[in-house]
Amino acid sequence: MTCSQIPWLARTDTGGTVVQLCDRLLQLGIAATGLKPLLQQQLPEIATELAGQWAAVLERSAESNWKPLGEFGRHPMPHMPSRLFDSCIERGEAVHAAAEGAAGWTIAAVPLEGGTGVPTVLVVAGRNLPEGVLPSLLPAGRVVGASLTETRSRERHLGRIDRLKVTLKLASAFAGARDTTALLELIAKESTRMLDCDRASIFVWDREHHQVVACPALGVEGGTLRLPDNVGVVGHVIHGGGMVRVDDAYSDSRFNPNVDKNSGYQTRNLLCGPMHDAQGKLIGAFEVINKNQGFFSADDEETVEQLALQAAIALQNTREREQLVRTREQLTAQVTRGVQIIGESASIVALRQTIGRLAATDLPVLVLGESGTGKEVVAQALHVQGPRAHRPFVAVNCAALTESLLESELFGHERGAFTDAREQRAGKFELAEGGTLFLDEIGDMSLGGQAKLLRVLEQKVVTRVGGSQSIPVNVRIVAATNANLPESVRNRKFREDLYFRLRVVPMELPPLRERPEDILLLAEHFLKTFCVQARRPTLHLSPDARRRLQAHNWPGNVRELRNLMERVAFLAAGDKVEVDDLSFILTPDNQTSLDPSPDMGLGEATRLFQMDYIRKAVKRVQGNMSEAARLMGLHRSNLYRKMRQLGMDEVGEFDE
Repeated sequence: MTCSQIPWLARTDTGGTVVQLCDRLLQLGIAATGLKPLLQQQLPEIATELAGQWAAVLERSAESNWKPLGEFGRHPMPHMPSRLFDSCIERGEAVHAAAEGAAGWTIAAVPLEGGTGVPTVLVVAGRNLPEGVLPSLLPAGRVVGASLTETRSRERHLGRIDRLKVTLKLASAFAGARDTTALLELIAKESTRMLDCDRASIFVWDREHHQVVACPALGVEGGTLRLPDNVGVVGHVIHGGGMVRVDDAYSDSRFNPNVDKNSGYQTRNLLCGPMHDAQGKLIGAFEVINKNQGFFSADDEETVEQLALQAAIALQNTREREQLVRTREQLTAQVTRGVQIIGESASIVALRQTIGRLAATDLPVLVLGESGTGKEVVAQALHVQGPRAHRPFVAVNCAALTESLLESELFGHERGAFTDAREQRAGKFELAEGGTLFLDEIGDMSLGGQAKLLRVLEQKVVTRVGGSQSIPVNVRIVAATNANLPESVRNRKFREDLYFRLRVVPMELPPLRERPEDILLLAEHFLKTFCVQARRPTLHLSPDARRRLQAHNWPGNVRELRNLMERVAFLAAGDKVEVDDLSFILTPDNQTSLDPSPDMGLGEATRLFQMDYIRKAVKRVQGNMSEAARLMGLHRSNLYRKMRQLGMDEVGEFDE
């Protein structure tokens, strides 16, 4: 393009020299790579053509001071004639006047369209500069103004392209983060670099607790800051305020100075925008603080908007991945251990019904019973049958931890809290957030640990070891013990207030010896499960093996039976379980009336075996004597006769 193609310039009557000047200025503007190179080339051309010793493009700042965007030559004036330039802008026309404080110098100025809306003038000064330069200065000013507008527009577009390229590159880096903490730290680091500011934070909205959680919050102990979701600029953004830009924090009513007071940090300016996930749901806010040079701009707003979008999607994906990993681990554990309550005895039927009613509640449950009766299975059943099933189930063996380790294990610790605390670690309460925390062997917890646990249960907040932030928790507590807690309370070995806090709903699990009708059901269930793991066809119990299992007293309860079936599934030689495969379940330490000692007479041993066998058969059919007789291959009257012969005094108790 040449000046002859510009209508307003082609019609000028200032002569060919001016047209040539404007043509050169236009070509320089087209070729310019930036604002500074543009003025470095245009201003010497203007000064030379108009016989001036100084030429400049000036812009009026917010403080009403005129500052040069670019200049050429020697500045002749001790003071910038601000009133002259203000008059030029107000009148919207060229001005010519003697330069104050510079004898023999005159100055000419024309207003420019600089492309920003900020008052801008083109100025030429020289010795005895005639007023006749104005007709030539006016078209030159129009070309310079158009060049400024075009160059700035080009710079904005190029800058936007560069920022989008960087944002896309960051999005790829965000997608590679494997956990939430690493992702948030990466976002904060790259955002401060890209926006040339001091700090950045992601505020995740915790709707349930009406809080926002800043991660990372630089300069704050632990790197995490929890605030109410209805205060400060972040609160304004969270509750529908959209993008907020604050140039002077302490003069803005939306700014909350308490954070600065607690951290000792000084916030000058900030930019905060909402974060929406891929479905458009608001999940938090993205905030950058203290621009290193000047204030945050409209371009910065666009960058924050793009970063917030990418960060929100990456955060959502990372959290979903973490949840999937936890869920997979939970499902794997459930498949391995199983959460079925197996049995047909009256006590187990009642237990299943109780679990069904309690699972939908958040009531604390205290599971009591001998070792090996399946207390953790009951806790898992309460979890998987309730509304918390999709959240974590976390088990802690309180007996395996010392008091010092117990606090770190349950409540977590901050980096550097003690010698081996090389990194921040969440406790079991945090890991179980929204789910169930199973406290096994609660009766073995130290008194100090009991006091700390009670505080958490009452206040529903935890504080990590070495930290000061109170972290709200939402977990269901299921505790278990084989100890006699009432006796421990009387002996002052267990806190009475914690005992009543835990036993809102007590559940007593019967030992296996008191429900003999469930032994074979459990044995067949475990045998089938472990045969799958052993990659062999399901083994079946021979009649002799079945009787042998029912004759055993099972001091180790269900756990002992489970372990036995695991060994049998992997070690049995045939396709059927025989008595010889079970021979190693008896030891001298677990002999009972069903396992007579060698010095007992055969008649007495036979009598004891028959008595116990009849009792178990009758209990298995819940007292139905006709059905019990059928199972034993006897007529009902013959069964009564046999019971009288054996001297079973309780025969009347079984009568229908």
